[in-house]
Amino acid sequence: MLRLLSLLQTHRYWPGPELSERLEVSDRTLRRDVDRLRELGYTVDAVRGAAGGYQLRAGGSLPPLLLEDEEAVAVAVGLRTAAAGAVAGMDDWSVQALSKVLSLMPPRLRRQMDAVASQTDSPGPWEGAPVFDAAVLTTLAQACRDSEMLRFDYAAREAEVTHRRVEPLRLVSIGRRWYLVAWDRDRMDWRSFRLDRISDPEPTGQRFRPRDLPGGDALAFVQQGIRRMPQRHAVRVRLAMTADDLAARVGRWGTVTPDGEGCVLEMNVDDLDWPVMVLAGSGADFVVESPPELAEKVAEVGARFSRAG
Repeated sequence: MLRLLSLLQTHRYWPGPELSERLEVSDRTLRRDVDRLRELGYTVDAVRGAAGGYQLRAGGSLPPLLLEDEEAVAVAVGLRTAAAGAVAGMDDWSVQALSKVLSLMPPRLRRQMDAVASQTDSPGPWEGAPVFDAAVLTTLAQACRDSEMLRFDYAAREAEVTHRRVEPLRLVSIGRRWYLVAWDRDRMDWRSFRLDRISDPEPTGQRFRPRDLPGGDALAFVQQGIRRMPQRHAVRVRLAMTADDLAARVGRWGTVTPDGEGCVLEMNVDDLDWPVMVLAGSGADFVVESPPELAEKVAEVGARFSRAG
């Protein structure tokens, strides 16, 4: 039946006798296997008579898919790219789909996927984005889905590596980074963990009843934690453009407030490259109010662009 599905997925019309010959089965067995595919949700059209045959067409819902090895590797690599945030709005769904694909993928195909990804250059949403193993992402996603306790090592900011035991609740994507929101069993409190700082995650097999997150919003919880963290630069810039237009460009990376005919952008960042990129792409005049380092960075970049022009 799986061989039959593989042939039908070429979307060509197959005469019945040719299919039977390819599969080395009787016409009766062929009809029975076609009926089984229909029960699984595949829409298989049949033409009766001497010139009769079969053709697979798209149905009303997505049935189970049969992929060749190379196709499975290509799908997994594409999903991992989307999960990294290269496709706006697709990261959460890509993680869920990647988790399902990797949970069924044999080790040899995982190695092929890692080899393809490691030898392929593709532009991310922003150069210098933190990199982490896709297996970490999928392990955490599955633990969140199954309410299964996790163990992992965590390298906190400017601190030694510690061993954590957590009850994972939700994965959150903000800009270039992924976070795990979880209840820390040793510290008896809610925590958010950056995925690029997590290593060797291991499901324990122990299930738990999910706790109620304060406020009920994992994204808001992570954002509040980020705002409480000390940052190197507190950015404040006044721009001659509408707040809505700038907010669409900045997204969740900063706060935009209307100010007369223009707006004010505020960001807390460790690296000034991102606000420079936002300002360069805004297409609007602006005045840097703080910090002085940003004004110097803008002048440096502006001089470089002038020389190029």
